[in-house]
Amino acid sequence: MARAGRLEQMRRYDPDVIADYYRWRPGRVVGRLLQVGWAILVFLLALGWDHVTGREERHRPQRAAQLRRLITAMGPTFIKVGQALSTRPDLVRRDYLEELTLLQDQLPSFPNAVAYELIKQELGQPVDVLYRELSPEPVAAASLGQVYRGRLQTGEEVAVKVQRPGLIPVLTLDLYILRGMLHVFQPWLPIHMQDDLRLIVDEFGRKLFEEIDYLNEACNAEKFADNFRNDPTVKVPKIYWAFTSHRVLTLEWINGYKLTDAEAVQKAGIAMHEFVQIGVRAGLKQLLEFGFFHADPHPGNLFLTTDGRLAYIDFGMMDQLTQEAKEQLVDALVHLVNKDYRELARDFIRLGFLPPNTDIDPIVPALELLWQEAVGSQLRDFRFKQATDQFSDLMYRYPFRVPAHFALIIRSLVTQEGIAMSLDPNFKIVDAAYPYVAQRLLTGETPQFRQRLLEVLFKDNRFQWQRLESLLSVTQGGDGVDLQPVLGPALSYLFSSEGQFLRNQLILALTEDDRLHFAEVGRLWQLVQGQIRPRALLELAWHYG
Repeated sequence: MARAGRLEQMRRYDPDVIADYYRWRPGRVVGRLLQVGWAILVFLLALGWDHVTGREERHRPQRAAQLRRLITAMGPTFIKVGQALSTRPDLVRRDYLEELTLLQDQLPSFPNAVAYELIKQELGQPVDVLYRELSPEPVAAASLGQVYRGRLQTGEEVAVKVQRPGLIPVLTLDLYILRGMLHVFQPWLPIHMQDDLRLIVDEFGRKLFEEIDYLNEACNAEKFADNFRNDPTVKVPKIYWAFTSHRVLTLEWINGYKLTDAEAVQKAGIAMHEFVQIGVRAGLKQLLEFGFFHADPHPGNLFLTTDGRLAYIDFGMMDQLTQEAKEQLVDALVHLVNKDYRELARDFIRLGFLPPNTDIDPIVPALELLWQEAVGSQLRDFRFKQATDQFSDLMYRYPFRVPAHFALIIRSLVTQEGIAMSLDPNFKIVDAAYPYVAQRLLTGETPQFRQRLLEVLFKDNRFQWQRLESLLSVTQGGDGVDLQPVLGPALSYLFSSEGQFLRNQLILALTEDDRLHFAEVGRLWQLVQGQIRPRALLELAWHYG
């Protein structure tokens, strides 16, 4: 039999230990099971009645809202489950997804006396000895903890995050029950999956245990800060380790404006277009450069500091991409740009979105149609939210499954795009991302990464003038795209030993078919001349020549 102390001291999710513990506590399990089971049964009966009476389509929005309210009422574990499911278009229909994205994890705060006692237990001293002052009430309360504003005895202003008491027993009991119930009720749920849903619960449980370990969050914050140590546009709060434990986290207080307060941000006098560019570049650097990314960048976790920097807080939900995964992501991007939908379908297999040996023949035309609908007449009008909505419909018809870390990436990108559009109504993700993605193709840390550039520009060893022209045409319209940051890396690559193949191919392309291709060069120059300063171009050519 697992001892109670063993459960309380769990730092990593282990379904076997949890099952062993609750197997000998049927009273607790049955009590919570009746509470949760009755709520879910009522919902399933409503779905069944809609099906019998032929009113499924008409009542679907009503049922989706009912599910959101049910999840909120069932407490922290189920709120987190609902938020996780809101990133899984392979599991949940789009109409249910949209409702689940409205889930909030704000709950009433727990008493100060309980929080102060927990701080004393965790840090070994009373609150008034540890801190010169602490706000009389929490400044924020969520499903897993609450935050106080305070000041250390040495004067530094801090945020003190305190975990809800008795959280592990609550979470583990719900995970144990949820794991069993999903196995039983899977055939009747409005989801689509071939594998055992308990695997999804286990993925979620592992991430949830990482999120409630504040020492893990503190390490994440320092790793994130180290990645951005040379970036003056990004701010990460300092961790005060002497005042931090598994259930108490003390970090630097960030003075600034929440991105939910668009009016205050506007009044701050910061150029919104420039600030949004900072956010997009920071997000892309996390995915394509560091591989370590903030998986929960909702507006409450992002601030505009008074000096114009982007500040991240709350590092409980992070994920890491391998170098191989980063390169596979770029492969998919290149194949998308090249409109090579068959290779894109194969990318989905390599990335784990489709099972091995999937017949991709029916999927290829579906991908082509989806991309055409998502892009419309111009690539620069592309929206992540629109694309993911259409992709969720596609995933429900074919055997797609979103790997856990890619679900977090999708959530991160869609959320950041929504924030950017709320701050700058004219925001276009392609305009903002174009220069950085071009730089990464030119300066990637491995030759394999940089090889993707050649895949964009060449087909069957022939230089693709039209493809380059199409890519550069994205820079036209609106405020245009600043290509200046790309010029240095481009010339550096072109004149490097690695760029010899590209130099030779460019010379061949200029004289291909026994003629000089001045017309093609002229059209390219017309596209970029507005974004390039001639003097800077001459200086770069002299430097790299």
